[in-house]
Amino acid sequence: MLVSTDITSFNRFFMENRQRFIRFAATYLHDEAVAEDIFMEAIMGYWEKRSSFREEDNIPAYILTSIKNKALNYLRHQLVANERRALSDYAEWELSTRIATLEACVPEDLFAKEIQQIINKVLSHQSPTTARIFMLSRYENKSHKEISELMDMTVKGVEFHIAKVTKQLRIALKDYLIFFPFLYRLFQ
Repeated sequence: MLVSTDITSFNRFFMENRQRFIRFAATYLHDEAVAEDIFMEAIMGYWEKRSSFREEDNIPAYILTSIKNKALNYLRHQLVANERRALSDYAEWELSTRIATLEACVPEDLFAKEIQQIINKVLSHQSPTTARIFMLSRYENKSHKEISELMDMTVKGVEFHIAKVTKQLRIALKDYLIFFPFLYRLFQ
């Protein structure tokens, strides 16, 4: 768990997420070295403020938002500097487009999409019966008894199918569980 006083967890988090965050910044900045500098500034900013965070805070989204804001500042500075140098219309348009795209980015949505993709992938590797039972339970909030009647099986059979999926989801989503407490609902 990424806790303010736990340097080991912080180092693990840093190593596991470093490339992902740098790639995110480099996508907009088109400069790997600047992207890495911005990532380092954002991660150091988090480390300096770590004691103000709660366990339920979404640390990756906070860091990604920080990277986004730092990248926007960098790109806006580039736009102003380039205007002084009289860039071509295309170069100015391209830079403005990167700024607009980055402004529209919502870090929380990026993680939500990534999590949903992982869930979908795990469900796609299940039998149709197992996937349907899980979806009835978690997405339609049906009780085990309701599902057993719908699927014409025992309650124990329903519990077996749900336990099978939740075990695989715990493994597949292990890196996200500490950041998204709502995911625990999937495993109850």
